[in-house]
Amino acid sequence: MSSKSPYSDLEPHAFWRTAVADAGVFGMGGLWKSGWTLPADAAFATYGSCFAQHISRALTARDLNWLNCEPGPDGMAPETARNFNYGVFSARTGNIYTARLFLHWVRLAAGYEAPKDQEIWHETGNGGPGRFRPALFPTIEPDGFGDADEARAAIAGAARAFHRSVRDADVFIFTLGLTEGWLNRETMAPYALCPGTIAGEFDADLHVFENAGYPAIRADLEAALSIMRDLNPQLRILFTVSPVPLTATASGHHVLPATTYSKSTLRAVAGDLAAAMDHVDYFPSYEIIAGTPARAAFFAPNLRSVEMPGVSLVMSHFFAGLDLRSPAGKRKRNRPADTGDIEASLAQEDLICEEESLEASNET
Repeated sequence: MSSKSPYSDLEPHAFWRTAVADAGVFGMGGLWKSGWTLPADAAFATYGSCFAQHISRALTARDLNWLNCEPGPDGMAPETARNFNYGVFSARTGNIYTARLFLHWVRLAAGYEAPKDQEIWHETGNGGPGRFRPALFPTIEPDGFGDADEARAAIAGAARAFHRSVRDADVFIFTLGLTEGWLNRETMAPYALCPGTIAGEFDADLHVFENAGYPAIRADLEAALSIMRDLNPQLRILFTVSPVPLTATASGHHVLPATTYSKSTLRAVAGDLAAAMDHVDYFPSYEIIAGTPARAAFFAPNLRSVEMPGVSLVMSHFFAGLDLRSPAGKRKRNRPADTGDIEASLAQEDLICEEESLEASNET
């Protein structure tokens, strides 16, 4: 009988002491290695919660092929373009925090949902005709749209751009953010944020809270992936989980365990999908920032915002594990609208995060 156990021949990275305790947060190596060998000019699409914006910026800063499928109008200043949500994600969807909203956008892109059927909020006041905001992305235009047709045209444009990003990408990166969200009770369509926070009016009879569990999240993501692979059979999907805690919870629980539930559930679903499907992978941005080795050192004083040393560490592990050794396909490069100093912008606290507006409801 052999005296060896299954642990006898494991590499040092398999043991906590050598891989974590002795290495320290900046010495941990081999946290992630992509299982895919990609072409040197591989095209990346990025969507998700506000932390996903760091990934698109980092890809662009390193002159990799980040897909900007809905650039701002010609001549628009870069700062103005960002204020109007151009060049933030690969299409002008705004932040997509939940799996349910992600699936809804995928269905829109594939034509299973129609822009004309999407809910539009009409804001009135000051004696004028009012402004119009799509419930799917109510802050996409800072001052809203002039009429409902204009708002629905913006939805249609974003859906077409989303479709192009799925069709043209080699890797689709999606950052999962929240399990908590709000739905229309009659249509079960998801909202980007709770009505009545930044825009819209809350109606307790119409608007229903959902804190999605593992089965619902997995079902939504599997449905989304199936549609996306129909649009692009070669598409690879890379999930990650935002390390940013919840701003607020409507679950009735303390925000700390509510955050732990949300992130743990998202992490479990993403990891299980990656284990089950060759075309799906998981990158541990959540673990790098929120794990015990970091000792919360990468969070700002508000204990939510991730400061630049943490972002840089996440990106260093991402690019260290990315395999771009296949020959380039000589495809046309998709240049971003913002060609300014992207590296400098990485250091700015200018992420577009609608969820942070929930803090305005905190009266204490």
